Amino acid sequence: MVALAAAPTTGAASDLLTLDNTPPSQPIEAAETKLAEFSPLLAANYLDIASLNWQKQQNCVTCHTNMAYLMARPALEEVSKTSGEVRNLFKEYITDRWNADTGTPPKLGDYRTVVVATGLVFHDVQTTGTLSDVTLQALDLMWATQRDDGGWTWAKCGWAPMEIDDHYGVTLAVLTAGIASSTHPENKSSDRGIKRALEYLGSNPKPSLHHRVMLGWASRYTEGILTHKQQMAIVQEVLDTQLPDGGWSTGKMLSDWKEFKRKDQKPQVLTASDGYATGLALILLAEFGFASDEPLIKNAIAWIKQNQDSDGKWFCPSPSKDSKQFFTNIGTAFSVLGLQAHGQLPGWPFPPR
Repeated sequence: MVALAAAPTTGAASDLLTLDNTPPSQPIEAAETKLAEFSPLLAANYLDIASLNWQKQQNCVTCHTNMAYLMARPALEEVSKTSGEVRNLFKEYITDRWNADTGTPPKLGDYRTVVVATGLVFHDVQTTGTLSDVTLQALDLMWATQRDDGGWTWAKCGWAPMEIDDHYGVTLAVLTAGIASSTHPENKSSDRGIKRALEYLGSNPKPSLHHRVMLGWASRYTEGILTHKQQMAIVQEVLDTQLPDGGWSTGKMLSDWKEFKRKDQKPQVLTASDGYATGLALILLAEFGFASDEPLIKNAIAWIKQNQDSDGKWFCPSPSKDSKQFFTNIGTAFSVLGLQAHGQLPGWPFPPR
């Protein structure tokens, strides 16, 4: 697979990118120049082109591109409308591909049920404020495919931090269910699944700061994951690992996981900020009450706004191997989410329980 990036576009905000007219993707590389000022429009264009091309070429859901797209793209809807085709792909899994009458239901442990549910829940909560029938079906299917030990059989392609171990998938499922319950508290279908997931998380190690940050985020929506003392310890870890330029490093977030090694055997880069880690840290700190006018938050926001590539993305070097840079797609999405969590973009709709 060749790592592809969005080709820059100069279209106006009213231009609607679709599967039919999206420009072809280009290799994902760091741009020679950064934008002089943050451009939500170019961020939207990059995310559209990356996800629409992935859909045309691969026709599947994945964490690093179109799941992250549905999580973040609603924050940019005011500057650039979407065609809805990426969400339709996710919907198609429920209405067609996994339909018991016309398709093939997913097997027990199929991680894609978590990916589909996550994308749909984040998108629906930000766009309509309520979960569609299809999204509720996706949540039910997610729990129906949960293994007896509380996990799912995650993609283990070696592409950290999303596609490397089952722990990430369980945390993501709990986060998604918690966010769903904040808008649909009457939905009780997840009770048994949540119990099994919490048992899994309690009996399996959290080998890196990245795992703990994800748990901290999920713990703001579901009780029983962490104690208050454990939450505060994670917050302190995040504060302690902020770099002097205001950002955070994904490599640093993974560095205490001794068993994890890069595919190319190079040492992890611990001192270079990137959009994924910085966005994720901003989300966590927003969830725990850090205000956007606090100096450490202002510095992180400034880092994101000052490090957008000229084609609209935030180039995020893969912490696994330099030859593929799909990590940039989720890094761009999380840069957007980090800004949204602190009011720099509209629509952060997730009130912790």
